Amino acid sequence: MSSRKYTKNYFIPPIVDMSWTRKEYPAKAPVWCSVDLRDGNQSLVIPMSIDEKIEFYKMLVKIGFKEIEVGFPAASETEYAFLRTLVEKDLIPDDVTVQVLTQSREHIIKRTFAALDGVKNAIVHVYNSTSVAQREQVFKKSREDIKKIAVDGAVMLKELTAEAGEKYRFEYSPESFTGTEVDYACEVCNAVLDIWQPNSDRKAIINLPSTVQMSMPHIYAAQIAYMSQNLSYRDNVVLSLHPHNDRGTGVADSEMGLLAGADRIEGTLFGNGERTGNADVVTIAMNMYALGVDPKLDFSNMPEIISMYENVTRMHVYERQPYSGSLVFAAFSGSHQDAIAKGMKWREEEKPEHWTVPYLLIDPKDIGREYDGDVIRINSQSGKGGVAYIMEQKYGLDMPKKMREDFGYCVKSVSDHKHKELLPDEIYNIFQEVYVNIENPLSLIDFKLNKTADGMRDGHLHLYVNGQEKVLPARGNGRLDAVSNALQEQLGIRYSNLIYSEHAMEIGSTSRAMAYIGIADEDDNTSWGAGMDTDIITASVKALLSAVNKMAKIKTIMVLK
Repeated sequence: MSSRKYTKNYFIPPIVDMSWTRKEYPAKAPVWCSVDLRDGNQSLVIPMSIDEKIEFYKMLVKIGFKEIEVGFPAASETEYAFLRTLVEKDLIPDDVTVQVLTQSREHIIKRTFAALDGVKNAIVHVYNSTSVAQREQVFKKSREDIKKIAVDGAVMLKELTAEAGEKYRFEYSPESFTGTEVDYACEVCNAVLDIWQPNSDRKAIINLPSTVQMSMPHIYAAQIAYMSQNLSYRDNVVLSLHPHNDRGTGVADSEMGLLAGADRIEGTLFGNGERTGNADVVTIAMNMYALGVDPKLDFSNMPEIISMYENVTRMHVYERQPYSGSLVFAAFSGSHQDAIAKGMKWREEEKPEHWTVPYLLIDPKDIGREYDGDVIRINSQSGKGGVAYIMEQKYGLDMPKKMREDFGYCVKSVSDHKHKELLPDEIYNIFQEVYVNIENPLSLIDFKLNKTADGMRDGHLHLYVNGQEKVLPARGNGRLDAVSNALQEQLGIRYSNLIYSEHAMEIGSTSRAMAYIGIADEDDNTSWGAGMDTDIITASVKALLSAVNKMAKIKTIMVLK
C-alpha cells in the first residue's frame, strides 16, 4: 500500500458564507425521498419482484414518505409494470408523489410518460455526469459539451411534458457532483433552471449527489452551501442531497448538508445502495428525533419495518446498525446495566419532562423495542443491577440489595459455564431452582402459632427433617421469630443477622406473596432463601427454611436435642 497513489479529487468551493456552521441541528425535517425501489433495488443480488416492490412501497407510504422514487420505467418491463400496477390498483395516495428516473433521450422519456399515465403527482428526474474524471475518461467532452447535454435534456423534457399536456415537476442531477468544479456545477444547474423557469407553483429540484464520496463531510457541506447561495431562482428551487457512503459518512454528509442549505434528502431506509450504499434515512431521521425535532417519518414499529425489509430484499440489518440493529440498545456490561436500571427507576420517581437515561440516547419503546429483551441482556459480563432489573420488571421480584449481588454472581456463573446469553425465563428458572421453597433437608408441613396474653406467639412447627416428620415447640415475639427460635433451639442450627423483606407479587398472579431472607452462619457466610405462597406468613417461613437449607453446614450441624 502506498498513499502516494492518491490525491484529492474534489474541489473547494469559491468564496462562500460559512455562517451555517454555527447551527446545532436542522430546525425542521427535510423533504424525504426514498430511493429504495430504484437505487436500493438495483444494488440487490436478486432484484425485488413486482409483489415485493409493492410490499416495500406500501411500507414506505405507511412510514410517511411523501416522495418515492419508484424506478426507471423505461429500463425494463418489470420497472414499467410496477409503476403501472401502482396506477391501476390505485395505490398512490393524493399526497404522495412518485419519482421516476430517465435519460434525456426522446424515446426513453416518452416511454416514461406512458408509464406515468394517470399519475396525479410525479417528478421526472434527469441527469448527466459532470465530473472531471467522467468528462476526460468516459465522454471525452469539454465543459461546454457537457453543459449542452444537460441543457438539451432540460429542453426536451420541458417540450415533451408540454406536448403530453402534463405538469410534471422536474429534477436535475449533475451526477458525480462531488468530482465536479463547484462553480461549473452551479453554472450547469443554472443553465437547466433557465430552461425550466421554476415558480412557486411548480418548483424544480436540483439534486446534488455525492455519487462517490471524495471529501470529509464539511467539504461536501461547503459545496452545498455554495450551491444554495448561488443557484438562480433559489426560492423556487428545492435543493436536494443524494449522498452515497464510500467513506462511511453518508449520514454526516446529509446532516451537514442540511445545515448548509439543503431542503431535501434522497436515501434508503437502512442505507442499502450500490457499493457501500446510500444515506441511511432511518439514522438521519432518528438523529433528528433524538434532538427533539419531529422527522415526520414514523418508525414506531421498527421490528415490523426490519422484518419487511429483510424479507423482500434478502439483506440483513446489521446488529449494531444505529437505532435499528437488534443489539444497539443492549447492555451486557454490569456497570452499564446498573446505570440504566437506576436511570429508569429515577424516571419513575421524578417523572422528568425529557429523556436522560444513561447509555440510552432514546427510549427504545419509541421504536417498538422492549427493555427486558432489547436493553438489559444477561451474559457472563453482566452484573447484579441488570439481573435484578429483569427480575423486577418482568416477574415482579424485588430482591433485597445484598441478595441481588448473590444472585448476580450465580447467574454470571451459569452464563460463563454455558458460554451463552441467558434469556429472562432462564434467569427466572435459575432463581426458582436456587432460592425458592427449597425443601431439603427441612420441609414445612404446617405451623400453628397463637397470640398469648403477654403478646408473644406460642405454638408448634410441623415439618419433615431428613424425611422424618417432627413437631417442634415454637415461641417468640412474632410468628417468624417463633419459627426461627424453634429451628435454633430444637435442631441446634446456629445463624444470625437475619435480613428479611417481602412483597405482594406485582406481575402475574396478585394472590401470591414473595418473601426473602438472608442469614449468616457461625463463619459469617450468608445464605439466601426465598418463599412463595398465597399467604405472606407462610411465604416468610418457607423463605427462612430455604435459607437454612442452603447453609453450607446444615447437614452436619442438624442434630435433635
